[in-house]
Amino acid sequence: MLLEIYLLIQVAIIPVLIEEFQLSLLEASLVATIPSFVQLLMNIPTGFFTERFSPNKLLFVSMLIEGLSALLVSQTNTFWLLVVGVSLLKISSPLYHISGLSQISRLAKSNQVSRSMGFHNAFGSLGSALGLVSLAVFLSTLGWRWTYLVWSFPILVWGFIVLTSSQLKTKGSERNGVESKVGLRRFSFVLSSGLLIFLIAVAVREVGSTGSSTFMTTYFVETRGLSDSMASLIFGLGPFTGVVGSLTGGYIGERVGARKALSWIIIGSAISLFMLSMVSHLYLLILVYGIYAFFSNAVWSPMNVLVADFSPVGERGLGFSLYFLTEGMVASVAPTLAAAVIIFSDVWFVFPFSIFFLLSGLMILQRFRRPESQ
Repeated sequence: MLLEIYLLIQVAIIPVLIEEFQLSLLEASLVATIPSFVQLLMNIPTGFFTERFSPNKLLFVSMLIEGLSALLVSQTNTFWLLVVGVSLLKISSPLYHISGLSQISRLAKSNQVSRSMGFHNAFGSLGSALGLVSLAVFLSTLGWRWTYLVWSFPILVWGFIVLTSSQLKTKGSERNGVESKVGLRRFSFVLSSGLLIFLIAVAVREVGSTGSSTFMTTYFVETRGLSDSMASLIFGLGPFTGVVGSLTGGYIGERVGARKALSWIIIGSAISLFMLSMVSHLYLLILVYGIYAFFSNAVWSPMNVLVADFSPVGERGLGFSLYFLTEGMVASVAPTLAAAVIIFSDVWFVFPFSIFFLLSGLMILQRFRRPESQ
């Protein structure tokens, strides 16, 4: 929950940054693209770290980096120093996600992995929501920098608490009794043809998802005429809905299977995005955005389950590493790609742009099959 506090703040303050630092839309998108590229570079090393170091140490380092980076961002007075601070902050994400999800997939009962992933994602959504709601409060009072400053202290404190956790002190190889392969053999062992098709589907879907989320508050402000604080508040309500979506995605995946659940959720995302571009009344806008956020967060549980299914037990860290590498590659370029497209039309064009990639990812997903053993 604490590590997801800043997840959506960077994109939520894009309209504020444009005004404060006198930026173009393309320049402002660098707040999302450069940190995402830094995060991308950390994914593969973290996959190796996960099987070599205990989760408590990796989680502690992750929270230490996040807290200190947030302090840096809170004190920045130039745009490029802000980009540096957010980039350092993003290093913490792979350390947490890859080690945490690997641990959950190993400890949960085989018939309860999906719901366990659902609870994991629900608390992440709650953290994102708390960050955005606090941002909305500070935007109307002390300024956006205070959001980074205030949350940095509980993150640092909790990092030291995690470090002392006895339940998180065993390495991946010790937890499973499996001797990990080394070097390139690890990649060939993990990257099957089925997983490759799945990762392609994930990449295409992510273009649409990242494009819409990056410029959602910009759409609220520039096209719908809302204030910065109101846009951030609505954006912050989405993750609260996402808490329910995450839990629902976990239970649906448990009932109908992860691939079918993922297909249904992507369709729901595309439909709600289309509706979001059509509604006119403010209350309908908030309602439909809540529905879109529900589907956007429900998607993570079945995707995490599918990664775990295709990754050998002793190599879950590398399996999730490849998964987050794929997402990171897309997230590092998708905002700038979307900005380059909508700059020739209007901000609203991000909706057909995103819908196209969501449905394209869905079509690729239909060629994906889970292992027969699953």
